Amino acid sequence: MHTLILGHAFFHIKKFAHRRFSFKYIQVIMALRFMTAEEAAQFVKNGDQVGFSGFTAAGVPKAVPSAIAKIAEEEHAKGRPFKINVVTGASSGDPLDGALSRAKAIGFRAPYQNNLDIRNAINAQEVDYVDMHLSQLAQEVRYGFYGVIDVAIVEAADVTENGEIVLTSGVGNIQTYTRMAKKVIVELNHKHKKELKGIHDICELKDPPHREAIPVFKVNDRCGSPVLKVDPNKIVAVVETELGNSMSKFTPIDETTAKIGQNVADFLVSQLRLGIIPKEFLPLQSGVGNVANAVLGCLGQNPEVPAFTMYTEVIQDSVVKLMKNGRITFASGCSLTVTDEAMADIYHNLPFFKDKFVLRPAEISNSPEVIRRLGVISINTALEADIFGNVNSTHVLGTKMMNGIGGSGDFTRNAYISIFTCPSIQKDGKISPIVPMVSHLDHSEHSVNIIITEQGIADLRGKTPIQRAKTIIENCVHPDFKELLWDYLKLGKTAHTPITLQAALGMHIEFAKSGDMRKTNWADYIK
Repeated sequence: MHTLILGHAFFHIKKFAHRRFSFKYIQVIMALRFMTAEEAAQFVKNGDQVGFSGFTAAGVPKAVPSAIAKIAEEEHAKGRPFKINVVTGASSGDPLDGALSRAKAIGFRAPYQNNLDIRNAINAQEVDYVDMHLSQLAQEVRYGFYGVIDVAIVEAADVTENGEIVLTSGVGNIQTYTRMAKKVIVELNHKHKKELKGIHDICELKDPPHREAIPVFKVNDRCGSPVLKVDPNKIVAVVETELGNSMSKFTPIDETTAKIGQNVADFLVSQLRLGIIPKEFLPLQSGVGNVANAVLGCLGQNPEVPAFTMYTEVIQDSVVKLMKNGRITFASGCSLTVTDEAMADIYHNLPFFKDKFVLRPAEISNSPEVIRRLGVISINTALEADIFGNVNSTHVLGTKMMNGIGGSGDFTRNAYISIFTCPSIQKDGKISPIVPMVSHLDHSEHSVNIIITEQGIADLRGKTPIQRAKTIIENCVHPDFKELLWDYLKLGKTAHTPITLQAALGMHIEFAKSGDMRKTNWADYIK
């Protein structure tokens, strides 16, 4: 092994000869086990449970997962089994979920995904997928619910011989995976600057009955270390890469998305005027995508809204822009899920941004304790909502997994005000995301305060089920579906929640049959 280390040390120095290396840095190189991704992947065996760093594609290892996928393909070609159990912080992007899924190398996956290949494998029952609240996985791994962690693979901007790792643009649950793992593999990614040190706040919670309060009382408070500390004896390989996150840009904001964003902003301003939201405003959490960007853009342009903070999971390009404009003063999250252009902008202006971001583990960024203490306003997307205020975030027609619940439940259940958004129609008007009963329940009526579409705003606070139904139909439903939903509501007998069981999923049944919910005929379900 010493010869291998020595060879890779000199290879490293030669490869990056254009850089100046101190004697100390060369000593670090000699102490660490540098090797190729293909060599490092050999440490991962069939049946292993592997924990990966990162949150979305940000901070996720990229070279070693692809090398593991090649091993799987070679083993399968020889007629031998090769699958691993994959645990991450959230979704992971194509180099991990995509490559391993195409190689049929994943046996078990948690807690979230958004890759087409693994989604198809999950819905074909080729991958065992456990959809989870993101705040819970690290602690449940520690509790022993999911067995041991055999290998942890972490993307790093820097690593020292004593096991101090500067993470890159995402954290996830790697603080637990590396501590519990038998072996640790480090992807040292030179695309990221080691000057990122200081932007992270790495803290691992103690398990009950020894858990203490999380000392985060303001969005910019810190509770941990700027580096991830790993037992250096566990580090079996260091793999050098220069691979970017390749974060795809979101599609341009269309008329519907812009109107939803404006409605959310208008609602928040109304609450500010009423004094329901304090005059200094409250931290925001928003999901990923165009609606979130539209909301932030509208808030940023509104002179009634003071400069505000974010306590969220994912920090997007729109946040970077609003920081430069002075409209967002600080953002706490689990990842910088930004395009390569935005990441380059951050690095170019690192002295400006460094004291305005903090990246934390998911069990801190999504902590119910901290969310409730800070009074976070949550804004998340619904796949569908029903007229009584229940929300489905995950399953198409109640059966096919889309991505997962992610952190929406962590924030919704503990928010100062919880908001869900969705368009009022989909698929050229053939689908209404507002239905009599959701086909899968992720967030119950007890957690959902506000539903907003491009049609308008339904404030459900303090309303009975029948009042909620009337409010949602009147304010949020598309005109093509209003009469249909009013007619459904009339079917119900006098009751606290007037559900007509035989017709409740009638719109879903009609779509499965004809492909158009507008053709629903309630008489077919009440004979």
